[in-house]
Amino acid sequence: MDLRQLRYFDAVAELCHFGQAAERLHLAQPALSQAIRRLEADLDVQLFTRTTRSVALTEAGAFFHQEVRRILGDLDASVAGARNIAGGHTGLLRLGFTGTSAYTQMSPLTRLIRSVHPAVALEVQTDLLTPSQVEGLLDGRLDLGVLRSPVLEDGVQTRHILDEPLILALPADHRLAQESGLELSDVAPEDFVAYADNRSVVYEAMIASCRRAGFTPRITQRAASTAASVALVGAGLGVTLVPESVRSMQLREVVFRDVQDADSIDLSLAWRSDEPSPLVSSVLDTLETHGFFADPAAAQEQA
Repeated sequence: MDLRQLRYFDAVAELCHFGQAAERLHLAQPALSQAIRRLEADLDVQLFTRTTRSVALTEAGAFFHQEVRRILGDLDASVAGARNIAGGHTGLLRLGFTGTSAYTQMSPLTRLIRSVHPAVALEVQTDLLTPSQVEGLLDGRLDLGVLRSPVLEDGVQTRHILDEPLILALPADHRLAQESGLELSDVAPEDFVAYADNRSVVYEAMIASCRRAGFTPRITQRAASTAASVALVGAGLGVTLVPESVRSMQLREVVFRDVQDADSIDLSLAWRSDEPSPLVSSVLDTLETHGFFADPAAAQEQA
């Protein structure tokens, strides 16, 4: 008994007519009749009662037809599922977002993916610094990451999304809270809040900006995340530089001010460069097609 015999049987059982079934199957009627007789012989069961005028399922044939329809349905679903996975149309996509990028990038990114790939399940992790995301990408815990470039590790490829300026976070009652046109030298005497992980791209950009302005910031508080950094600022324990997207937090105890001589930082989408999965490749094609990246022509593989 093979799959072809089951499909032949299903057609005859549905139509109860060998001639019509043979026509549907693009098969000569004698060959179809012979195939059904072989199936009955293999099963040692009579599946049909035949007369010169009619064909009908036996009780055993009716039961067998139900089971065959279930088997063929499961098989067809399995084939379709495998093709969907191979084509990148279904599966689980694990996304990471660094710090405040979730405020501005999560909604457009996830909505676009879901609109084009409705069968894809999304698992989102937020408030991950760039080093943690790179580790997650390389060890397979993440598929895509919205992070801060540059990425120096081998095996990660990035695409530029946007440049985001750093802004100054001050306690709401700070002496400069209502000032405009600020420069970094205005806060040179202040205590600073910084990330606990010195590998943070934002941390490195803050240090570089301050040194270019003529001073090294006096770091008195460390925080594991942007949200924690801003909370420390709100508590009056220092000032800090944060990505502009932090404005979305709108805390009463903190004000955000543009600062003229602070760096901008790159926000990029990253993935493993070695043989990305069909799902990741399909999603990247979708993002490219819909203009998600700042420069569609620019792709860089980190060496």
